[in-house]
Amino acid sequence: MLNINEISDYRDLLKNYYTQRKLDMPLYSYKMMGQKLGLETSQIFRVLNKELHLPNHSIPLAKDLLDLKGRSGEIFEILVAASKTKSPAKKEKLYKMALSLQDVDLRKLSASEYLFLSKWWIPVVRALIEMNGGHAEVSHLVKQISPAVSEDQVREAIAVLKDLKLITPLASGRYAATTANFTSAGSATKTAAIRSYQNQLLALAQNALVSVDPAKRNISSLLVGVDEDCFSELNEMTLEFRRQVQKRVAEVDKPHRAMQFVFALYPVADISNNPRTKKEGVKV
Repeated sequence: MLNINEISDYRDLLKNYYTQRKLDMPLYSYKMMGQKLGLETSQIFRVLNKELHLPNHSIPLAKDLLDLKGRSGEIFEILVAASKTKSPAKKEKLYKMALSLQDVDLRKLSASEYLFLSKWWIPVVRALIEMNGGHAEVSHLVKQISPAVSEDQVREAIAVLKDLKLITPLASGRYAATTANFTSAGSATKTAAIRSYQNQLLALAQNALVSVDPAKRNISSLLVGVDEDCFSELNEMTLEFRRQVQKRVAEVDKPHRAMQFVFALYPVADISNNPRTKKEGVKV
């Protein structure tokens, strides 16, 4: 079933689909995807870059393309409606409706907290406001964010940040940015929302493989064989490296770009419970 906790905007699903198809088949194009959705090439480009919404006739075609059936299809349609509405109250109601289809408890998380943790560009807007000396002109911020977001999304981000007091209006018309530090401690809903944010970062990294010049990014992978002691040490090394990154970043007086740093260490194979390897003394 479609997991709302893994996306922030229904167009993220379409963009992820396009990126994966492009990686699998380099000749795959906007035109080819547009034909599947009954759209012109320019239209699908604008949809994937969040400058345009899917027209109604394309919604069932998108569900077929993404193979969304049953409740997953219902959630997708609700997310489309939530993205299109400009009413915060209606948006919150639709998000709760989508979450209710998954039996997710939203009682311990406000709408603003959920939005902050489920939309990758909202923390980015906060960082940009701070880097821009407190200035928050929407038209200016839109040009600084990559991948592209809409002016409505930036306005929503500013409203969320103000509601959470992560930016505070000053008499000069600018904003003061406060520290944002969210952890997964707390309710299951908060944990799910943070997982949503992390999933988006992984999707952004995937997108960067085809959309960002290699000279402006650093994405690599390493497959290693470990035992329990080595795994524990790698975990600690990752935490220490993260601390060193935070320490180094704190020394930057005038940052001019925001970078996402994604740490990922996860299993892809395990023979520790194989009786044969245990008997033969094979090291993992």
